[in-house]
Amino acid sequence: MIQDFIDAEIIDKLGGGRKLSVMLSGLSRIDLNEKTVYSWKQQGIPDKWKIAVAKLLMEKKLDFPESFLPPGVDINFFNKKDENSKLNEIIKSNSNVNKVDPELLKYFYNKMILLRRFEEKVGQLYGMGKIGGFCHLYIGQEAVVSGVEKAISKNDAVITGYRCHAHLLSRGASPLEIFMELLGKRDGISKGKGGSMHMFDPKNNFWGGHGIVGAQVPIGVGLAFNFKYKENKNLSVTFYGDGAANQGQVYESYNMASLWKLPVIFCIENNQYGMGTSIKKASAGEDLSKHGESFGIPGIEVDGMNPLSVYQVCCQAVAWVRSGNGPIVLEMKTYRYRGHSMSDPAKYRSREEVQKIRDEKDPIDDIKSLLIENKIYSEKEIKNIDNNIRNNISIAAEKALAAELPSLSNLYEDVMVKG
Repeated sequence: MIQDFIDAEIIDKLGGGRKLSVMLSGLSRIDLNEKTVYSWKQQGIPDKWKIAVAKLLMEKKLDFPESFLPPGVDINFFNKKDENSKLNEIIKSNSNVNKVDPELLKYFYNKMILLRRFEEKVGQLYGMGKIGGFCHLYIGQEAVVSGVEKAISKNDAVITGYRCHAHLLSRGASPLEIFMELLGKRDGISKGKGGSMHMFDPKNNFWGGHGIVGAQVPIGVGLAFNFKYKENKNLSVTFYGDGAANQGQVYESYNMASLWKLPVIFCIENNQYGMGTSIKKASAGEDLSKHGESFGIPGIEVDGMNPLSVYQVCCQAVAWVRSGNGPIVLEMKTYRYRGHSMSDPAKYRSREEVQKIRDEKDPIDDIKSLLIENKIYSEKEIKNIDNNIRNNISIAAEKALAAELPSLSNLYEDVMVKG
């Protein structure tokens, strides 16, 4: 009887049966009759509706006793979600993408133009039959890895999937050793054994390059566990795409990372298409930044075509994680201009769609415009930078083409770990 009185008081707090029925109908998309809600004053609010009612109470900042919640539901869960929304607001309020920082703009232009010209050369070599196997280009997504890399340190760990050339280049590997790996040469970064999809560079804290969709996510959590176990302030940045975001092992990783408050940034590179399937056809909820909410992990949606936005939000995320708050999810809204891989004709989208993004949202063109408008670089300086990078990339590619292939005995090396 006491609980019925509490329920009746809660219904009144939320404006009565009529108003509450409208709010619950909108929240649940179930047509709830006004008379049914009024009857709860005498019969009590059913358990299946209590969480939705509690959500409304929290949104309106109205108090309610913990005894109101169904068995097994902790009031701290609602408080945690409120903390997450506060974090979201803090990050947004501290982001100022309109602020012109000359050195930052220079950094992003040079970094992104390097990544794009490198990938364009890779595409050219693949078309000539010099690179074998699968090959996934990063063209269009340069703002993501450039912004993230600027916000983290060299002691932090980075891991990603098979679209990995740009991440490895951003970590500090040279174009020459990556070209050598792509061409299967002896001095490649993985001794010519990894190819496009399986590159590793431990000296630069880059842990792959993984061919299995989503498999890098639990490994990224393992890297974070290592940092927490050793009680240092390093963190793990774990990149994966929208196609991997709904994998079961990703959710297992969320659970473990949140449970142990591990220092990991889950970075979803949402380029809108998992292989050839639009996210609209593959994901029941298109806001991937919210995927960690049920585990108490805050999530932020980021303009992944703007390196300034990526950098500024990532700086806040890094501070959050390093302070011991546990993981965070960053969904980078980006776009790839090429097919899923070099063998993909990309017939699932129109040329007009791709061209519209290139014309309106290209990250390199946008930074280039800011540099010229603010008289940081002249048109001539921009052209010289591009020409120098193209030239250096071509020289590295020619050296890699002329380099030695591994000997047959190399097949028997690196099979077992030396004690």
